[in-house]
Amino acid sequence: MIDSLFNFLSEALYSGFLLSILASFGWGILSILLSPCHLTSIPLVIGYINSQGSISFRRTFYISLVFAIGILITIAILGIITVSMGRLMGDIGKIGNILVAGIFFLVGFYLLDIINLPWEKMQLKKTKKKGIYAALILGLMFGIGLGPCTFAFMAPVLGLAFETSQTNILASVVLLTAFAVGHCSVIIVSGTATKKVQQYLNWTENSHAVSIIKKICGALVMLGGIYLVYTNI
Repeated sequence: MIDSLFNFLSEALYSGFLLSILASFGWGILSILLSPCHLTSIPLVIGYINSQGSISFRRTFYISLVFAIGILITIAILGIITVSMGRLMGDIGKIGNILVAGIFFLVGFYLLDIINLPWEKMQLKKTKKKGIYAALILGLMFGIGLGPCTFAFMAPVLGLAFETSQTNILASVVLLTAFAVGHCSVIIVSGTATKKVQQYLNWTENSHAVSIIKKICGALVMLGGIYLVYTNI
C-alpha cells in the first residue's frame, strides 16, 4: 500500500502543475508521518506546549509554527552545506547524529521532569512572546538530525524542482514551498490541537493528565534519541 502511494505521488508530480503542487504537499506530509525521526517532532512539540502552562489557542499555533519553521531553516542550511562539501544532502555523519540524539535525551529528561532547562529566561512570560523564542531554538536544534530523513522524501520533489528551475524558477519555488507547507502542517496541526483537547477536557496546567501526557511525550522523544543512536553505531 505504501509503495502504491509513493508511485501515485511520483506520477502525480509529472501530471500537470496543479497536481504536482498537490503531490509536493503530499510528500511533505509523508516526510513526517512515515519517518521515525520526524514523528518524534510531534510528541516534542506537544510536550513543550504542555510545559508552557496556560496559553491561548493563538499562542499555541504560533509556537507550533515557529518550531516547524526552525526545523525547516536548519534543514535548508544543512542541505546547502552538505552538498557544497560533496556529501549526501543533509547527511551530517554518525557523530553529528549522535550529538543530535544527545539533544533528544536532554529534552526528553526535561519533559520527564528529571532536569530543568532555562526556558523561563526565553519565554518572556510578561510579554506576548511567551515560549516563542525557545520554540524556535528547539526547532533549530531538532532539525539538525532530520536532514537525511527529510531529503529522502524530498528527492522526487527536488528532482522536479531542479528540472523546472531551468525554465521557470517561480514554479520551482512553488513546488518546494508546497513540500515545506505539507511538512510543517502535520507539526502545526498536532501542536495546535493540543490546546483544543485541553480546553475540551477542561485541563489546566496543574492537571494530573497534563503531567502524564508531558511525561509520555518525553519518553517518546527519548525513544527517538535511542533510534538515532541505534542507527548510527
